[in-house]
Amino acid sequence: MHEHLSDEFVKKAQKEGYRSRAVYKLLEIVEKKAIIRNGNKVLDLGAAPGGWSQVAAKLVGSQGKVIASDILPLELIDGVDFLQGDFTEQSVYDDLLVMTDGAKVDVVLSDMAPNMSGQLSVDQPKSMYLAELAIEMAIKTLNPGGSFVVKVFQGDGFDVFVQNAKKAFKKVSVIKPKASRPRSKEVYLLASQLK
Repeated sequence: MHEHLSDEFVKKAQKEGYRSRAVYKLLEIVEKKAIIRNGNKVLDLGAAPGGWSQVAAKLVGSQGKVIASDILPLELIDGVDFLQGDFTEQSVYDDLLVMTDGAKVDVVLSDMAPNMSGQLSVDQPKSMYLAELAIEMAIKTLNPGGSFVVKVFQGDGFDVFVQNAKKAFKKVSVIKPKASRPRSKEVYLLASQLK
């Protein structure tokens, strides 16, 4: 708890009005690769507490649209349409498609992680499963040329996941943002230009 409260990104997020320190991971990715632009339509999977949706809403502006989904509730964010539910369930997936007005989206974001048990043999397969669900959703909902950002933990299944992403997208890179704790195996896969 002490580490969290003394964390520079936690303090910065509180000062700048963001809901989580995770916003700085997305901001760094967006600064390097301008994947979210004014007027874009963005889908944020596993959005709670809403930091990434806050960033996306600012970047897309009033001409754009941000649709967020999570199994947890989310306090309202200006410029963000929220759907509570598990997007892997058909009814929730259908509702998400209704929220996009039946149109494809430009960017899919996923900062999802399972509740960690501390057991690598349990946590790694769970996190890879969430990443697989997210990429499936991205492939179904993105425009050709669209971009996808997903949190992935290095370990069993990681290399196969990267290879599969390369089959679906023209450009794939792995990024370790400064706001990711150095000891964490967390990285972000940025896949762009859906084939």
